[in-house]
Amino acid sequence: MDLASKKLPIALIGILLVILVVQAVNNNSVEKLIDPSTCEIWIKSSGPTGRQYLGEFDSKCLDLKNLSP
Repeated sequence: MDLASKKLPIALIGILLVILVVQAVNNNSVEKLIDPSTCEIWIKSSGPTGRQYLGEFDSKCLDLKNLSP
């Protein structure tokens, strides 16, 4: 067997693990929050209001608002 063929799978696994760790670190930095009055999803931003609305609505929140009088 060739030595390069033994090192290739180990190198590929290492690269994939690095990609997985980078994605996990980047995913945790964005926390989605829900505006209780409109049920719109927003994230914290550095803008003047501190909120960046995503144009998406939380379906559970909307269901609860529709059930309450």
